[in-house]
Amino acid sequence: MVRRPLTPGQIEAGRRLGALLRHARAGRDLAEVAHTAGISPETLRKIETGRLPSPGFGTIVCLGEALNVPVQELAAIWRGNDLSLEAVS
Repeated sequence: MVRRPLTPGQIEAGRRLGALLRHARAGRDLAEVAHTAGISPETLRKIETGRLPSPGFGTIVCLGEALNVPVQELAAIWRGNDLSLEAVS
């Protein structure tokens, strides 16, 4: 099965999500947050920088738990429904 390329909208959604996660991590060590979420530091780095714009649902749930960010907020940012993202970027 061939995966379809991401649309520009999906890529931008990944950038918004990464910016929110980076902001939520604030001063916490990237490796510590990644370990708590059960992912590699490189995976978290890719998500935060938008190089992995479409992470798995389980990954997002675990990151939300590790950073105390509700999944609903992560979904709203990904959809572009949260106008407060300007403060995150």
